[in-house]
Amino acid sequence: MSRTLFLWCKRQARRIAGSILAVGAYAAMYVADHPVNANVDVVARQFTFSRQPLPEIAGPAIREVRNMHPDLRHIGWYLSAFGAGVALNDLDQDGLANDVCYVDTRTDQVIVAPVPGTGDRYRPFALNFEAGGVKLFDRERMAISGCVSADLDEDGRIDLIVHFWGRTPVVFLSRARSGVDDRLGAENFIPVEMISTGEVWTTGTITLTDLDGDGHLEMIVANYFADGEDPTNPTAATAVHMPDSFGQATNGGGIRIFRCVPREGANGRTVEFSEVLDALPSGLPRGWSLALGAYDLDGDLLPELYVANDYGPDRLLWNRSTPGHMRFELVEGEPTLTTPMSRVLGRDSYHSMGVDFADFNGDGIPDIFVSNITVPYAAIEGQVVYVSTGSSEGKVAKGIAPYVEAAESMGLARSGWAWDVKLEDFNNDGNLEVIQALGFIKGRTDRWPELGELVLGNDNLTKYPLLWPKLLPGDDISGHERNPFYARVGNRYADISPLIGFGEENPSRAIATADVDGDGKLDMVVGNMWGPSTYYHNECRACGNFLGLHLRLPVAGNAAATTVIRSGHPDRQLPTRPAVGAAVIVTTIGGHSLTRQVDGGNGHVGKRAPDLHFGLGPENGPVRVDIKWRDANGTPRQETHHLNPGWHTLVLGSDH
Repeated sequence: MSRTLFLWCKRQARRIAGSILAVGAYAAMYVADHPVNANVDVVARQFTFSRQPLPEIAGPAIREVRNMHPDLRHIGWYLSAFGAGVALNDLDQDGLANDVCYVDTRTDQVIVAPVPGTGDRYRPFALNFEAGGVKLFDRERMAISGCVSADLDEDGRIDLIVHFWGRTPVVFLSRARSGVDDRLGAENFIPVEMISTGEVWTTGTITLTDLDGDGHLEMIVANYFADGEDPTNPTAATAVHMPDSFGQATNGGGIRIFRCVPREGANGRTVEFSEVLDALPSGLPRGWSLALGAYDLDGDLLPELYVANDYGPDRLLWNRSTPGHMRFELVEGEPTLTTPMSRVLGRDSYHSMGVDFADFNGDGIPDIFVSNITVPYAAIEGQVVYVSTGSSEGKVAKGIAPYVEAAESMGLARSGWAWDVKLEDFNNDGNLEVIQALGFIKGRTDRWPELGELVLGNDNLTKYPLLWPKLLPGDDISGHERNPFYARVGNRYADISPLIGFGEENPSRAIATADVDGDGKLDMVVGNMWGPSTYYHNECRACGNFLGLHLRLPVAGNAAATTVIRSGHPDRQLPTRPAVGAAVIVTTIGGHSLTRQVDGGNGHVGKRAPDLHFGLGPENGPVRVDIKWRDANGTPRQETHHLNPGWHTLVLGSDH
């Protein structure tokens, strides 16, 4: 090679490298859209669902746009697109997670109902927001943003938490009804103020777990607008601001942590809430938070926190707590030459709206899926899968998150304007499927050009609402997208939703999963904006075997040192509570390992039941089940059992 040619190549090296990367990226995108060496139709035939709308009840007049702060009225359609939350759990104590709590955004009701097809055990009803003459919810200046379920007072009954735009959350404690009629009704749920300060929050989601290992739950609240700002109040006199940057906003609400302390009250068990003020890293910016994940990523039974922020980088907070003292450290991914900064954990730019956890690569360490926006010719930000790189302790000590991004190579990078995501096994073959809730505002006139102009404009001006373009009923931004259902096809994932009839007429926000009828196949509910929400019953005819686990902790006074195991579902005669945070590794006869943890409400506003489900494929003999948990006193425990396929209830042992 001549010296002239060598110098030319040296000068062009960066351009050549960029071209190679661009070609590689294009090839990866092409492959993602065109799965090869696999028969998608054959895979799709393994999945069959029937569908029914959730029950509706008479209520206030239907509307599609909420009241807004005077400065926000011209973008009222944009800001009315939140809140279609849904949760599955066992509210009537029949042993099955066949009760649904969901938000009907059209009428601003929180409806509790039996899941369709699970029996007429009680009539659907709306939670009562008036207690003792006090009006807890004012539709004219507030909005309901979600419903979460958990046993907060540790009495063996599942309570409900409702969160809002315009006020702090309200807890509905579950109580047995007196008299002959013991069917579930609104009278069973007694509203209690979480805090009595009268603060104004715009809450995006809530999750619950035991953060410090003391044996009791904490509530983590993610707020969107800055606390004190009142976006749905049409008579508000205080100022309201939009994000101060599309990529690095720090003027949101962020997260707050509260201890849930059960107490014996004059009228039975109750719960008190006390805020933990010194747990988070000093100076942690307050993001526009929409989703939360609490999951033990390093095996110490202390869950890490993943905070999914709209308009700014996400936060992974590593748990360094001890019983009675919470402490978290911020960790971030390492940039590399070939990884765009937007794909590096904690250094991303914006629009994270859902999160879930599962072990994709089979190393026994949970991986992280984050929903984002991927709209062709509009915003190709990309769905995100952070895959673990192995043992975490050495890197975490240096503030480095031990994860690399792999969504494109897995075929999962692009779906649409995505919210909730759930990682589940719907055909019991031992492989995970991926489902997402998609869509933003549905109308006739595409307003992506106007939104694009705003995004590409001066970041210093985005916080001023009056500079945002009008977004009113009739306008459309990704309003006609179809919820994807990704199944494993060969070594990659492919969206089979059109082949199995999975999709909604309205934009979706939430997905909740559970085996509602106890048949060993996971079902789901999809929560939709401004339209009926939908129940999907799993009618897979060639599903594999399964192991289902109800992991429970004894309530006060019923603790036993030895774990009690029984086949089937929980018995209301033995009050227990979900063992949120307990971790399980199932090892099949063939040596395949499956890992899950009991979920306390992870994601955006779709909340799965706190039961564990493992697809076993053709395995029909006993499998090894390794369980780790913290008992009611916070003591770490570990046991190994061998269980046959089917449902089992384990009341986990506890130190007295």
